[in-house]
This record gives sequence, structure tokens and C-alpha cells, in this order.
Amino acid sequence: MIVQEIEYTLKDGRKALIRSPKEEDIPGILDYLQRSSGETDYLLRYPEEWSRYTVKGAKERFERINASENGAMLVCLVEGKVAGNCQISWDDLIKTRHRASVAIALLKEYWGQGIGTRLLQELIRIAEENEKLLQIELDFIEGNSRARALYEKMGFRITGVGVNAVRLKDGTLLNEYHMIREIQR
Repeated sequence: MIVQEIEYTLKDGRKALIRSPKEEDIPGILDYLQRSSGETDYLLRYPEEWSRYTVKGAKERFERINASENGAMLVCLVEGKVAGNCQISWDDLIKTRHRASVAIALLKEYWGQGIGTRLLQELIRIAEENEKLLQIELDFIEGNSRARALYEKMGFRITGVGVNAVRLKDGTLLNEYHMIREIQR
């Protein structure tokens, strides 16, 4: 699904734009994916694991999700540079079509500017406009207190834990927490 563009001002005064991804964003998105995954242990991929994500694959993915009726991807651009992105998706299976899944990530240099809040607000708006959806779900990795605080601020609550769900390169095992936010109508 294509979303209407949103222009707004960050806490530090810079201008930001949130919109559906376009083909012109591919180089910036590919760079962002590798950089963001190298800045924290709280994303599910290491930078080298993005090498399989090609320009052709990104183009096909953007076209597929922009044409989809079951989800949306948003990219946040700050002064023309990719600062982060997020996605919401759901399926049409009768037993699970009431659930949407979301994911979000930002480059570290943009943390604390309100981008995560603004992106999640837009994902929640998308979910609330779909009468079939009753809840939004996400996961975060143990130790990611910034993400947990954001999610709780936005109305999510922990509903489960995947014990030792993530194993870092150094062998450290981390739990993954599942959260939901019921849709308010």
C-alpha cells in the first residue's frame, strides 16, 4: 500500500519526510540496512547478512509491498538521507487476519529525534483503518531498553518471551520479548 507523504520537523529542527519507498531510495536503503545492523546487537541481522539483499531484490520488494493490500513499508528521509524505515503486514488467513506485525529500525545518529514515535504512529493509524485488525504485534531483544520504552509509550505490552531466542557471535544468548497493542476503536 502506498501511504501519503508526511513532512515534519525533528526535535533538532531538521526536516524529515516519511513516505512509501521508491526505486530512487534503493542505494540509500541498502546502505542504511548494513549500517544500522552494525550499530546495535538488537537487530536480527549482522551487516554481512544483508549482502544477499540486491538492488533487483529491493526493487521487487518495494513494488510488491507498495502494491499490497496487506501492509505497507515506510522510509524516513532526513535532508534526503535514509534515517530509518518500518513495516506493517498482515495476512488473509481466517484464524490470523486480525493480527498485524510491525518492525522498525533507525540509524543511531537519528535516535532521540522522535522519528521512531512518528513512524509507529503512522503504523498504528494504518492498522486502525483496517477493521479486520484487532492487534499489532512486535518483538524486541533483551537489553534494548530504548525500544521497550518507545513501545510501552505507544501502548504495547509484553505478552511472552522467547528464551535464548537470539545468539550473538560471541555466544551470548538473549531473550526476545513479544509485545502486542490492541487496536482502539
